[in-house]
Amino acid sequence: MDKNLRKKIVAMITKAGEGHIPSSFSIVDIINTVFSGHLKFDSKNPEWEERDFFVLSKGHGGAALFVVLEKFGFITQQDLDSYGTFTGILGGHPDRTKVPGAEASTGSLGHGLSFSVGIALGHKIRKAANKVIVLVGDGECHEGTVWEAALVAQNLKLDNLCCIVDVNGSAAQILPHPNFPGQWQAFGWNVLETDGHDEAEISAALTRFENMRNGKPTVILAHTVKGKGVSFLETHGPWHHKIPNPQEYEAIMKELSE
Repeated sequence: MDKNLRKKIVAMITKAGEGHIPSSFSIVDIINTVFSGHLKFDSKNPEWEERDFFVLSKGHGGAALFVVLEKFGFITQQDLDSYGTFTGILGGHPDRTKVPGAEASTGSLGHGLSFSVGIALGHKIRKAANKVIVLVGDGECHEGTVWEAALVAQNLKLDNLCCIVDVNGSAAQILPHPNFPGQWQAFGWNVLETDGHDEAEISAALTRFENMRNGKPTVILAHTVKGKGVSFLETHGPWHHKIPNPQEYEAIMKELSE
């Protein structure tokens, strides 16, 4: 669990007065692992044709993507400092037209997997080696477009496509998935499960995807905790879109420093 990336998320969201801290905390370890050893890219040439693609479908967690993009040189600390301003390139959701390394403009939930199926199919047609990794939310997986895209992906044998699901319990609040692994298996996908905050486990699951290539797309069900890393932010309380006041900010930073 990376506490320094979490501190950056809190600082930028608090300063801007905009963003989703708990949702970003639940996925930042996943995104960091993807970029740390499982994504081929050139941060100085984000449009490099041989790159692999990462799509953040749950765009309201965009702050997690932004701090990782800064870590790997796509954007700068100055960009993080200007998050949420009219003159900055970073907003509450990723904007592909402004943010180097953001492959899709997302936030309208249910569409990131569809985008990714199209990207993966394009590379299959070209017989290119690029792989596509997309991160969706478990609540988002109630959207019909997710399952339409899942059917298309298995029908087209897109084994260059990996969907990581942030299973942080959001879906369970209203409509639980009674058998999430079985649901994806029924749609013809390889199914892996991992601790979404253990970077070694996440990396091992991604390596299995990379080595599998059996004519099926792969889903990784990453079990996470919303707000992971700060005790009073965790689970599904009032912090979904809450901005810390000065006292709360200090308490968050103190806990992340312990």
